[in-house]
Amino acid sequence: MILVDSNVPMYLVGAEHPHKASAQRLLDDLIMHEEPLVTDVEVLQEILHRYTAIERVDAIQPAFDAVLMIVEEVLPIGLEEAEEAKRVVMGGYGVSARDAIHIAAMRSRGIDRILSFDRGFDRVPGIDRIS
Repeated sequence: MILVDSNVPMYLVGAEHPHKASAQRLLDDLIMHEEPLVTDVEVLQEILHRYTAIERVDAIQPAFDAVLMIVEEVLPIGLEEAEEAKRVVMGGYGVSARDAIHIAAMRSRGIDRILSFDRGFDRVPGIDRIS
């Protein structure tokens, strides 16, 4: 099982970017190989936050659609994940709070792979970043 990070769908629906073609290729390959893909609710919040901040609310629905079309499940974030994210942040890995939430959601489900262009995940033992 692989968690899909927010940057992947945003590259798919956003303007031209060096990672746009790579994101599409990676997703096509994972889907072709029938890899189970999931995301967490924080990814949807990140999409809302980013496109609201840059005044592109028109891109929110396409980004949501891109995520929800490819994933089998959207993982919830609860107190257990918040506590684990706190441990990750305090563990000295130098990851953002958002990345720590993703890691916590992954750990709560025994997921060790993430589809992301964010190199911060590389600093966390036990996380295999696909990019």
